[in-house]
Amino acid sequence: MDEHTRLQNSIEAAFEQSASQLDATTRQDIETTLKLLDTGELRVATPSTKGWQVQEWLKKAVLLSFRIHNNTPLPGAYTQYYDKVASKFATWSQKQLADSKIRIVPPATARFGAYIGPNVVLMPSYVNIGAYVDSGTMVD
Repeated sequence: MDEHTRLQNSIEAAFEQSASQLDATTRQDIETTLKLLDTGELRVATPSTKGWQVQEWLKKAVLLSFRIHNNTPLPGAYTQYYDKVASKFATWSQKQLADSKIRIVPPATARFGAYIGPNVVLMPSYVNIGAYVDSGTMVD
């Protein structure tokens, strides 16, 4: 069984459980899945000849992440946020930002778990967890 199938099975089994029932391995599987969404290795929806195909298990992973995290204060440039999902770029260095070739115009926001491809311009906008913004796109 490959790693993606193992993660899918773990997420599917966990979805019917409460947060208090989820063990450390399952919680780590949720975090791993979000990282794979964040890097673009996995996509919630993919185009195909039959239209867009949704990977329901990835939507479930996002919903499970809301169950296992508490709201926490998140500092922002113009305000303070109180949320369960960190900002995608909050901890990025100047080098990481430059290397990504992503332009982020204030007050654009992208949550961790959203893939933002190279040469993307984020105008004042909001990119939610699970989004996939492909290379060369302007979000406005």
